[in-house]
Amino acid sequence: MQPKISRRAILALGAGAIFSPQLLAQPGSARPIRLLVGFSAGSGADNVARLYAAHLAELLGAPVIVDNKPGASQLLAIRPMLAAQPDGLTLTLAGGSALGQGPGIRKDLPYDPLKDFSLIGMIATAPGVFFVHPSIPVSSMRELIAYAKANPGKLNYGSAGVGSANHLQIEYVKKVTGVDLTHIPYKSDQDVAREVAAGSVHVGLTLAQFAIPFATSGKLKAIAVTGTERLPALPNVPSLAETGIAELKGIDFTFYGLIGPARMDPQLIAKLNQAINKVGKNADVANQIKRLSCNPVQGSPEDFRQYLEKEIAKWRELGKTVRIESNA
Repeated sequence: MQPKISRRAILALGAGAIFSPQLLAQPGSARPIRLLVGFSAGSGADNVARLYAAHLAELLGAPVIVDNKPGASQLLAIRPMLAAQPDGLTLTLAGGSALGQGPGIRKDLPYDPLKDFSLIGMIATAPGVFFVHPSIPVSSMRELIAYAKANPGKLNYGSAGVGSANHLQIEYVKKVTGVDLTHIPYKSDQDVAREVAAGSVHVGLTLAQFAIPFATSGKLKAIAVTGTERLPALPNVPSLAETGIAELKGIDFTFYGLIGPARMDPQLIAKLNQAINKVGKNADVANQIKRLSCNPVQGSPEDFRQYLEKEIAKWRELGKTVRIESNA
């Protein structure tokens, strides 16, 4: 004779399944979610992460704690996530240099984003601004390319470090245009904008939010915006698509996506994807994202995968002739 199971016991078993680590915290759970970010506090990625974390905490019913681990081309934020249990309690908000550009070019990264991560969804795209110190006698990308070719090796450019988005993007520009610029690595986009404005560096490319204040004050000269659209804050600065330079047409600066350890439960991935999409559709959040000079993005995990496949393939072409490695 089979033992009887009470209705209360059945309900308890059901609740246990709902609140299991594999399906993440439902409303009422106290288990915190650790959101790793490979950039410092106040960076573009950090600002986006903190904005989403506050809203995700409400939707998921669990605290979402942003944990900044800057440095090593975002590896300090990716390695702990790779080693974590696939229970949705350790996630990373990663930028394009770790998800698409770096994996396409570099041979020394300890992961393959298409195999070693659970891809949850894209969150935002972030345009960049090319700029020069006002002493450089150029006012457009076409003029910068011509000036650099006429003065090989005399211009330098700053980046947020080896393997950063601006490092890889400018190396791409060098490759497709044939210009010669010397790389000077710093630690952040803020550093690059500040050093170009101070005259310590000739050329820079950073997230728009860090270039705009210096450009509007005249401390640096903005000459182009990545992508296809101008920025409201810099209405007189053309997009790369408007420059007429075919080789630069497809250049965007970076994007942000949410990833987790491999082998996460598909139901869990779907739950998190629905949550970030809901946050991104919130009018207040969208407005705040745009004030950061970013564009909110919604889509499925499969959309995210397809985007990365195209990005990695594009950057692998550069990787055939440009070798970038770090000891990170």
